[in-house]
Amino acid sequence: MSDEEHHFESKADAGASKTYPQQAGTIRKNGYIVIKGRPCKVVEVSTSKTGKHGHAKCHFVAIDIFTSKKLEDIVPSSHNCDVPHVSRTDYQLIDISEDGFISLLTDSGNTKDDLRLPNDESLMTQIKDGFAEGKDLIVTVMSSMGEEQICALKDIGPK
Repeated sequence: MSDEEHHFESKADAGASKTYPQQAGTIRKNGYIVIKGRPCKVVEVSTSKTGKHGHAKCHFVAIDIFTSKKLEDIVPSSHNCDVPHVSRTDYQLIDISEDGFISLLTDSGNTKDDLRLPNDESLMTQIKDGFAEGKDLIVTVMSSMGEEQICALKDIGPK
């Protein structure tokens, strides 16, 4: 064997995949799908009949869960599509900094400081106003494919 030392790039995902395969014909409305490398929520599915020489095709209309852009894809129903792992986590809001980053309290008692305020104007003003009034706020963070974004807000009363 060689005496060289091998150095591996360390990735923090422990080998877990960002997506899993699922047959296109089994993906339904309100499910998730990856279109053009983006995690999306399916808003419409239509299936065409098989042609003279071919497969039935599924036409997906979906909305990107982070940017709210509408994307479409057509896939043979017997083929596999990538489906993103989407998780939602609740955190308590501790602080909002001037540069738009927020400080969150995790379940383990640590702080999470790498999230920005959401792009959604109404949600952003709700968070800022609630924090300014001294309310105890719980924010829901949706994460998928290495991206995270605040998607919801709950008020659990005054501090």
